Amino acid sequence: MTEDYILGNLDLASISLWLFFIFFVGLVIWIQRENQREGYPLLDEDGTQADAGSVFPNPEDKTFLLPHGRGTYTVPSGQTPERTDIDAKLTKQFDSGGFPFDPVGDPLADGVGPGSWAPRRDEPELDGHGHPKIIPMSGSESFRVAAGRDPRGLPVVAGDGAIVGKVTDMWIDEPEQLVRYLEIELDGEYGSGTRLVPITFTRIWGNRVKVRSIFGEHFAGVPQLAAAQQVTKLEEDKISAYYGGGTLYASKARLEPQI
Repeated sequence: MTEDYILGNLDLASISLWLFFIFFVGLVIWIQRENQREGYPLLDEDGTQADAGSVFPNPEDKTFLLPHGRGTYTVPSGQTPERTDIDAKLTKQFDSGGFPFDPVGDPLADGVGPGSWAPRRDEPELDGHGHPKIIPMSGSESFRVAAGRDPRGLPVVAGDGAIVGKVTDMWIDEPEQLVRYLEIELDGEYGSGTRLVPITFTRIWGNRVKVRSIFGEHFAGVPQLAAAQQVTKLEEDKISAYYGGGTLYASKARLEPQI
């Protein structure tokens, strides 16, 4: 009779089990450290390091090679906020933690609270071939409206009922084959020129396009594009944040609890 014991009760099965356990624990630690590449160490509202930080040390710096000749991007281990202007635009009403800060000036223009935006790269997002992903439909002959109401030409109605202009174009995500933005030609009294609105902030009816989040007076402040035929990642974030912030800050009545 032969036995598979190597040392006491340590056999091949137990060795395999312990090796798997050690590997799995190491994998969890590695994944958690990789998760700390951006946004760590955690900070409280006042800028001090939070007590609820990770039990694991931050990972070493890693440099990524970006496609389409866009150089490199290094993710540091100990980041500091890239937007250093936030503190001057907010005021603290309570000393204890967990309470929201109140905006000092125009929250939509300052990009604070629900209107906050991330400092993304000021360059278009590219598809797999190195071309801008999001383009105006007027610049492509490959797309047409196959279903639903074509919003082009419809008036745009703000949250306060003001008719601020009309839809002149749709901006599409070419690889995903989705409409991402509607382009609005504003009337002179509401700022003139064109602005983009994320289609998720609109409701398209038979005779109008409704944008509830902001009022007529706010459309002039919607961030504009630097180039007529492309939108950068930074511009996308600022535009979406502006409309998102309007859901709370467009009116003082929206600051109160809603039933």
